[in-house]
Amino acid sequence: MIAQLTQAEPDPDCPLCPRLVTYRQENRARNPDWFNAPVPGWGDPEAWLLVVGLAPGVAGANRTGRPFTGDTAGTLLYQTLIGCGLASGVYDARPDDGLRLEGVFISNAVRCVPPGNKPTPAEVHMCRPFLVGQMAALPRARTIVALGQIAHQSAVKACGGKLPKTPFAHGAVHRLHTGYTIVDSYHCSRLNTNTGRLTAEMFEAVFRTAMTERG
Repeated sequence: MIAQLTQAEPDPDCPLCPRLVTYRQENRARNPDWFNAPVPGWGDPEAWLLVVGLAPGVAGANRTGRPFTGDTAGTLLYQTLIGCGLASGVYDARPDDGLRLEGVFISNAVRCVPPGNKPTPAEVHMCRPFLVGQMAALPRARTIVALGQIAHQSAVKACGGKLPKTPFAHGAVHRLHTGYTIVDSYHCSRLNTNTGRLTAEMFEAVFRTAMTERG
């Protein structure tokens, strides 16, 4: 299963999205010690829960090489997972902090950092086969938490669902005919948490719902 997960990842020099390739090269020139490559998914290969984010943050996962590691979004995500018993250890914002995910795997709709944290629809579409491949390598992960509308849309399409029947809404639960269940959340970005659009309590409730959906 670990080999399948590895095969589902893009090449470190993935050429599929010209704009993202250019941005990657610029980041490598500016910060040669950073990861600066498509960020692979990370977590428990026996996961029952898949968390799908938007894309790596330029100074977060793009720097550290681990999803949601090194920025404020990751602090809320990992603290919530620990609080729900879905992770163990201490999150210290670095990939060697010893944190372990328990039954959870984390990925992104887009693997490369986009300028301004805004991938284009074409880039999301181009990267979706990697999400599909990752899901195929995680056969037990039939419950998905989608962080934000773009992650929701990509997850629905990767699951074989229909977007008109599954509109995004924070806290919404979508039980698809393909056997997947998607639970929506606002993205845990600083923009949403600083404005109060998303609170720690709201975010934890999403994961509690996902745990209930698992049965």
